[in-house]
Parts: sequence; structure tokens; C-alpha cells
Amino acid sequence: MTTIQICEVSPRDGLQNEKTLLTTDEKIELVTRSIAAGIKRIEVTSFVHPLKVPQMADAEAVMAGVPRVAGVSYAGLVMNQRGLDRALAAGVDEVDIVVVATDTFAGKNQGVTSQESIRIASELVAAARAANVATTITVGAAFGCPFEGDVSLDRITAIIADVVAAGPDEISLADTIGVAVPSDITQRVAILKSLAPASTPLRLHLHDTRHTGVANAVAAVAAGISVLDSSIGGAGGCPFAPKATGNVATEDLIYLFNRMRVSTGVDLDLIIQAAIWLEERLGKVLPGALSRAGDFPGELLGASA
Repeated sequence: MTTIQICEVSPRDGLQNEKTLLTTDEKIELVTRSIAAGIKRIEVTSFVHPLKVPQMADAEAVMAGVPRVAGVSYAGLVMNQRGLDRALAAGVDEVDIVVVATDTFAGKNQGVTSQESIRIASELVAAARAANVATTITVGAAFGCPFEGDVSLDRITAIIADVVAAGPDEISLADTIGVAVPSDITQRVAILKSLAPASTPLRLHLHDTRHTGVANAVAAVAAGISVLDSSIGGAGGCPFAPKATGNVATEDLIYLFNRMRVSTGVDLDLIIQAAIWLEERLGKVLPGALSRAGDFPGELLGASA
């Protein structure tokens, strides 16, 4: 049976663009609910300047309060050495480092060019490795940029080659603004696989902005991706990317993979309950389908043609 690992990103990417600020205790409960459902990797927070992303201002407090459970790995997003220092002091198990594929978006997201972000990422990988902390480099806007439009295959190939040279433990491609379709996934994952060492785990970060996220997840599995990011309820977005709406919903992926006989080790019912809980805390309906449609087969209350 095929196995896919889900990395739950709702505590970080799911909340970073929300107007409603969850309390530290509520963020910890979101993490705890994720673990109870069987999630083993969780992107808990980001160690960025609180004026830039006020939703993540309590990063250290959240990390101090999350339960330490055997087999569960906590990740923090870092952009620079200061962020890495904070993440290491907070006790993260892994760090996510972002390289953006276009200069315009890199400038708005990090205040640097793409090449400068790659140089910084390489330094952060080396520093994290010295601290025995695992690293992922995520290539943001790998499928399209909100400012420059399409990202050419030549451009993404060159960026991926430089990321591979930085030597992270894992490499991820992010459809930051949700423009990819399955053929894009197949094509760019093939480029990634051709450049990365065979031993390097490959990951995708999918957004469902245009309702292609679930289809793209199927293409990712077929292309050999072993790790997929998702967010409970489909919460999420990027404060630096216009119209970047939610991540692909965790519960939608779990339903998909259950029906495809692809193993995730995640309890769908508990994830649906977590999505409903998160909607109540945020005071809004989230994009995920399963909190309304429910699992199938299940208790069917009625049917219509």
C-alpha cells in the first residue's frame, strides 16, 4: 500500500493571514487535536518579526506549551539567522526555510532577491545542521507568482538546482497562490526528482485557491511525492501574496486517500471535528468540504436525485 505523510500546517500557514487572532492556548489545542488525530509532523509557528506577522507573535509561548509526544516532530518557519536562533532556543525539531522563485515576490516576502534568499537558506541549513535540527527548503511560488505571472521551467530548474546545492534534508515545492494543475505538478516534480539526490524526501505545499488542490495531490502521489502539506479546514493564505487563499484541507485529503487506499495514519473523524472547532474559533466557514459533507459511507440522513 502507498503511504503518504501529512504535514499539518494550520497552526502556522493556516492562521498567519486570519484577522481573528487565536490565543496561545487555542493554538496549542489545535496542535493537540492534530496529534490526537494521528498527525506526526506539524508546522507549529513562524519565527518572524511580530510587526510583519502579528498572528505569530507568541511563537515561543506556543512552542513552550505544545505537548512533547514521541514520534511527533514540530517545525518552525525561519527567514534569517535571528529567526533560526529563536527557533532553536524554542526547541523545534525541524525548520522550514523559504526560497521564493521570483525576485518581486522574494522582495515583498523577505526583502531580498531570489538569489539572496538562496544564499541565506544555504547558511541557515548549515547552522541548523550544526545544531542537529532537520531542515526543509521550500521553493515558494514554484508554479506561479502573483506579481510576475508564470514561472518558466528554465527559471524553476535553476532555482531548484541551487536549492539542491544548499543541501537541505528535504525539498518542497509550494503552489503558494494555488495556480497549478495536475500536469504542472507532474512536470515540475519530474524536474525536482531529476536534480535532487534519490535519498532526499520530496514534499509539496498545495493551496486550493482555484479548487485544484485535491487533483494536484493525486498527481503528486503518482509522481512520487512522499510528503504533502495541508491545513485543517483549508485555512490559510499568505499576507504577502494577493488573493492567496487557503491551503488544501487536511480532511479533504484524508478522505481522498482513504478512498484510494493510500495510507496516511490519520483519523478522518477527528480531523473533521478539529475543522469544526477551528471554524468556531475563527468565526467563519472554512473552505474544507468534509465538515459539511461528512465521510462516506456513513450515516446518510437523506438523499435526493
